[in-house]
Amino acid sequence: MVRTSPKALALGSQLRSARDAQNIGVRALAKRIGIDHSTLSRAESGERPPSPELVSTILVELGVSGAELQRIIELSTDTSGTAWLAVSLPEQRAQLAALLDFEQIAKSIVSWSPLLVPGLLQVSSYTRAIMSGGVVPENEIETRVAVRMGRRDVLTRPQPVQMTALLGEGALRQKIGTPEVMLLQLEHLAKMAELPNVDLRIIPFDAGWHPGLDGNFLMLSIDGSTEVVHLENRSSGLFLRDDKDVAVYREAAQMVLRVAMTAEQTAALLADEADRIKKE
Repeated sequence: MVRTSPKALALGSQLRSARDAQNIGVRALAKRIGIDHSTLSRAESGERPPSPELVSTILVELGVSGAELQRIIELSTDTSGTAWLAVSLPEQRAQLAALLDFEQIAKSIVSWSPLLVPGLLQVSSYTRAIMSGGVVPENEIETRVAVRMGRRDVLTRPQPVQMTALLGEGALRQKIGTPEVMLLQLEHLAKMAELPNVDLRIIPFDAGWHPGLDGNFLMLSIDGSTEVVHLENRSSGLFLRDDKDVAVYREAAQMVLRVAMTAEQTAALLADEADRIKKE
């Protein structure tokens, strides 16, 4: 079974990127620093996080130095922690790398998004419209759009992740980009909702109070052995791994699902919204 942590995955991703940048294979690097190649492989996968001393040895051998060296060594401390708060931009980027890795190995994902379509269900023009709002530097937009589109593969690959996507009605009515963009997005949601591994539900405005009103969250489960929650806002990201913390969000997801529309009602609302845009 997979037993890892977000920080361990992020550290592994950083080590793998540094090695790839030097075009060195796992076996070759392991031989150069005098360790077994399986040890290095497990370090890069996040299965067995290396000590700060080993991280330093690996990075120095790869020519990493200065602030970058210190940043990754700091990432190697407390990799088994139950919570990981990322505030600085470099650490937020490391957290995003861990999130991408978790999406790839997750067996199930529960997403609650009250105001925006979640990334795994976005079309490129919708993503581009969000990123063009001034937050993302213009020269990075297309690269980031491509990365987000690549993430969607987890829903359509041969052994896809099981996704429960809970969307607030506001996510359908919030205008992102042009009417054409919104129409494409609504049609894509309707198409994805037909997949056997995607349970898409809309929570209507008149649902009353539910814990989802506290904000969006993402819960990822891996082989029943690891379950994490990811929370994000404008200035920070937070991974929760403690069983009690995760249980709070698991219960919240169940409560949100209880006030959600049925799959049939959701499909009807998506069709109605698409028709409304066509008539405008």
